[in-house]
Amino acid sequence: MPSTLIHSGTLVDANGERPGWVHVDGGRIVSTGDPSEQAPSADRSVDATGRYVTPGFVDIHGHGAGGAHYQDGTEEALAALAAMRQFGTTRAVASFVSTTIDRMVHSIIGARSAMDLDPGLLGVHVEGPFIAPGRKGAHDRRVLCHPDRESVDRLLDVAPGIVRQITIAPELPGAMEAISRFLAAGIPVAVGHTDCDYDAAREAFDRGASLVTHAFNAMAQIEGRFPGVLGAAVAAEHVTIEVIADGIHVHPASIALLFAAAPGRIALVTDAMAGAGASDGCYTLGSLDVDVADGRAVVAGTDTLAGSTLTPDRALRTAVHDCGIALHDAVGALTDTPARAIGEQKPALLVSGAPGDLVLLAVDLSVVDVLLG
Repeated sequence: MPSTLIHSGTLVDANGERPGWVHVDGGRIVSTGDPSEQAPSADRSVDATGRYVTPGFVDIHGHGAGGAHYQDGTEEALAALAAMRQFGTTRAVASFVSTTIDRMVHSIIGARSAMDLDPGLLGVHVEGPFIAPGRKGAHDRRVLCHPDRESVDRLLDVAPGIVRQITIAPELPGAMEAISRFLAAGIPVAVGHTDCDYDAAREAFDRGASLVTHAFNAMAQIEGRFPGVLGAAVAAEHVTIEVIADGIHVHPASIALLFAAAPGRIALVTDAMAGAGASDGCYTLGSLDVDVADGRAVVAGTDTLAGSTLTPDRALRTAVHDCGIALHDAVGALTDTPARAIGEQKPALLVSGAPGDLVLLAVDLSVVDVLLG
């Protein structure tokens, strides 16, 4: 693999913005510097004049893209990740919608082959079936269940090295015990698709749950006397809060409020389904039919949102242009924050030792190029 020097750009990561260069060798960043420092020689050189240079985006909640879903087998999973790469995603967690425990176990096992073929696929997010029927969103009510001991045992048996997070509604019978068991196995737990109140959410966070699944969606909203899940999440400083910045799921002012309330703890996610990076039309999500029109995905025949067609570069533009978020904070929410939320050991920063996966952005924050390794 040839060494590469990316020079004359503006480096942007969670630590800020600065002019400079990045030297990549052996698939990793080996050094960075500012224009006053002598850049090392390299096998090839990339002129980033007038461009932003960021770490590769890390999407910890997405179901698919380019007409393919991660949950539909190895070839489909690889195709979905490949489709998202053109928009800057270099590492992703495959989110699986609710299905029976038998099928979920089968899907989790199957994900291993895709992970072996593409190291950018970090693992699986089990989004259900341990969720509240009243907050199911685009999940099939018929397969939802409580996290009883046998079901949890079966998931834990196949989870090692594959499952990177699981969403649970804390109010379900057996949920608190399940949260503790998943955490003991090293699997981050997200609170989401839930009817729980502040106290139940706080108990889950006190036990160690450390994420919120797509803030403001599939949960009770914040009210003066009822702070709910988000009130508890803001108060718990170890909790990372996902948000879908597509201008459909959450109002830009609400996104700005989250960034202000929990700085450094917001993860921009796509929650994308197969229609992301593809045309409008008819799709499926799990066992449900989904219609996509004008980029809006809904369960067929309803107004229920069924994931999104969001791409990470568009989430970045929404955060910066519509929500007024500083560029380095928005980039951090697409890179370092989500990586840390799932315990990823490889940082998503422009620092020595980090993966040499980089995104070059134009001034308007559109993707110019994606450099892998």
